[in-house]
Amino acid sequence: MISEFRGFLTKTNALALAVGVMIGAAVGNVVGAVTSDILMPIVSLFMPAGDWHEAKIVMRTVTDAAGKTTETAILYGHLIGVILDFLIISFVLFFIVRALVKPVPAPAAEPMKQCPECLEMIPAAAHRCRACTAALG
Repeated sequence: MISEFRGFLTKTNALALAVGVMIGAAVGNVVGAVTSDILMPIVSLFMPAGDWHEAKIVMRTVTDAAGKTTETAILYGHLIGVILDFLIISFVLFFIVRALVKPVPAPAAEPMKQCPECLEMIPAAAHRCRACTAALG
């Protein structure tokens, strides 16, 4: 049973997926800390004072027989705050990934030529066409 479990972990990439999830959680913690500890205090200098995250448009207020009040409201301040948080976190994550992941250069394209018989594009070094099997000079 242990050998079957080991085979499951190695053949289905479950172990790689688990490592990816753990690394993703760790990166999420780093990005969250950078955002909340460094960027948000700077952003708050440019944001209006007060509790703007709680801004809302009250649509209806209902008080029941027990005196409990409930209201239906559009929480646009919360929505703006969440969108701003998303943009900041995405921006920080973009720079972290950009610093860690270097682009892989594209491989050079192989020189091609056209078969005189069938007009198929084939490698320049080919001696026979792969489409029509015509011999090339």
